[in-house]
Amino acid sequence: MSKNLLGFTYLTFDVVGTLIDFEAGIKGCLAEIATEAGISVDGEAALSLYREARYAKDADLFPDDLVRVYSVIAPKLGLPAGTEHGERLRDSAARWAGFPDSKEAMARLAKRYKLIAMTNARRWAFTHFSTELGDPFYASFTADDTGTEKPDPAFFQHVFDFVEREGGGKADILHVAQSQYHDIGISRQLGLTNCWIQRRHAQQGYGGTIEPAQFTEPDFHFRSMAELADAVDAAAEASTAITAITAITAITA
Repeated sequence: MSKNLLGFTYLTFDVVGTLIDFEAGIKGCLAEIATEAGISVDGEAALSLYREARYAKDADLFPDDLVRVYSVIAPKLGLPAGTEHGERLRDSAARWAGFPDSKEAMARLAKRYKLIAMTNARRWAFTHFSTELGDPFYASFTADDTGTEKPDPAFFQHVFDFVEREGGGKADILHVAQSQYHDIGISRQLGLTNCWIQRRHAQQGYGGTIEPAQFTEPDFHFRSMAELADAVDAAAEASTAITAITAITAITA
């Protein structure tokens, strides 16, 4: 596995949670519903309930499953019942914002790598996410395309097959994600170099993302996409400087 950030052709990305702030989106929509009902909800408590409900055995694909999730968590939060509220939560995904640094960082990274989206979201939602991010992706894989969700190795295999058709392999891929459960652990098992974006570095717990059975120490670790893009730029500048010095040395030798 390459430990040089410049040693990759492809960067594969988890989207929801890494690039799109789904936690803020869910909390914001629930807060709106609560305000209209004349009550208030604790955002972190809501995320904890969401996490438990989201990973039930009868879960549907994301974010369509938010209709079912709402029906489970609403009584526990004192929110009004009704399918229309669940549908409102689901539809809010089309308006979820990227993290403040996501769009600019992805634009920088797209100048150097082929960016591939790997999202458990359905295609309709990913279309909105990609637009929010400035459509930076070279290719994209959704739950609709793969018929499964990460951390299922079968999801990753679709991407491996795509890269192989282009003449590449696992060594050419750096997998970038915030979820230890969905991405970092399984990417290590599958032989990928990985990069953990610790979005919740200033908060306790795993928020709306399921906690992994075991923490995986990543190959690269940053707290934001901006930090990753900065590190890549710095590595590129250092490489250019070394090349220039080598060339000058060769001329004067």
